[in-house]
Amino acid sequence: MKIAMLARNPKLYSHQRLVQAAKECGHTIDIINTLKVYMNITSHKPDLRYKGETLTGYDAVIPRIGASVTFYGLAVLRQFEMMGVWPLNESVAIGRSRDKLRCLQLLAREGLGLPVTAFAHSDDFADDVIGIAGGAPVVIKLLEGTQGIGVVLGETKNSAKSVIEAFRGVNVNILVQEFIKEAGGSDIRCLVIGERVVAAMKRQGAKGDFRSNLHRGGSAELIKITPEERSTVTRAARTMGLNVCGVDILRSKHGPVIMEVNSSPGLEGIEKATGVDIAKEIIKYMEKHAKPNKTKTRGRG
Repeated sequence: MKIAMLARNPKLYSHQRLVQAAKECGHTIDIINTLKVYMNITSHKPDLRYKGETLTGYDAVIPRIGASVTFYGLAVLRQFEMMGVWPLNESVAIGRSRDKLRCLQLLAREGLGLPVTAFAHSDDFADDVIGIAGGAPVVIKLLEGTQGIGVVLGETKNSAKSVIEAFRGVNVNILVQEFIKEAGGSDIRCLVIGERVVAAMKRQGAKGDFRSNLHRGGSAELIKITPEERSTVTRAARTMGLNVCGVDILRSKHGPVIMEVNSSPGLEGIEKATGVDIAKEIIKYMEKHAKPNKTKTRGRG
């Protein structure tokens, strides 16, 4: 196969591992800076240009689109799809997962476990919103936040109201969610490829931090998940229509609850914690499924 990988930083561990795995399996792979691609949008012969040359001959594309460039990245990926190039994750599916509110609504529609979540445009209803989420403490999240940035714990009703008012004062959208105290500052990241959980790790937040992100100083270890957790995770991936994703869950007293579905999961933490060669698993999946003009998104919505 000739593979294109949309990524801005070729030095990232995840990108280097995917390149290594592709080459070891006998494929060629080019890392293409997403923001330096430009396109010719036409009905009969759409194409993409990069550094003055037309991008042609690709069998598959791996989208590693950063959250900050989602809009343009999805436009580039859609153009690849128009040209009949098979995407590891499709543009519609990535768009669903990147919109946190839409993602939660789709998962809720499927009856999957979620933390109780409230959303409102005005801070006039802060008291009621906090009450919907079960009362303080509550977790307040920016819709556009990543890697634990923009996630705040409102420990009391007054502090939660202050955070909500501050965020809404600068006109940013937020979610207010119940705080799963029994999780103890840990979560579980499951890596899904196709219909299979290929690896799972428990992430523990740094001392004094309720967020478990490794970027925030957390630690990770191999964990065995339950059949219920496995079913929850694979159903979440299927609902989003994602072939490859990271699904973050918490162990609550009423079962597993989904915190996030990540369409471009990092590989470093989970490969090192579990010993699974996830990059090679991804390439093997591509070998089985990559076919021209096969871009009909799974899932609904």
